[in-house]
Amino acid sequence: MEARGFRNPIIDLAYEAIRVYLSGKVRISPPRRYYEKLEGKAACFVSLKTKSGELRGCIGTIEHREVTLGREIISNAIAAATRDPRFPPITLEELDDLEITIDVLERLRECSKESLDPSEFGVVIEQDEKRGVLLPNLPGVNTIDEQLSIAAAKSGIDLSREYRVFRFRAERIDKNSVVM
Repeated sequence: MEARGFRNPIIDLAYEAIRVYLSGKVRISPPRRYYEKLEGKAACFVSLKTKSGELRGCIGTIEHREVTLGREIISNAIAAATRDPRFPPITLEELDDLEITIDVLERLRECSKESLDPSEFGVVIEQDEKRGVLLPNLPGVNTIDEQLSIAAAKSGIDLSREYRVFRFRAERIDKNSVVM
């Protein structure tokens, strides 16, 4: 895997997964060198942003679907780059100008609205068959009401009707994160 100036091997994995997929529709496998960090099972979100901070793609899972975190990252990176319905697919030419972050999620825990804290917990809100998700610690999301409102709006949930709330913590990984 080519480092291309990125310091974090997990972020490198996401870039390489997208680069190889865009070049020939081939899905890579996680490298063995970092297999210990990536071998566990966890859900994750992969976010793509422009250098100016504009969202360009974000796809994730709230329950793991793949056999390892490494494979989950690869799948979600490719999906964020090619299948986020809010944006056209990214091009190979623009990939190096994007910043990638990966949020590795802990298990969801059902909770009350009062136990939320948007700087610490992400939220999943459910109503009937609808489900809205919002990651923790997002710029501009400072209150529980803002967090719930955004998550509900993403999926058409009516907050005046009964709904269930789940919270989760997430480890955010970016190019400057230290890998243990």
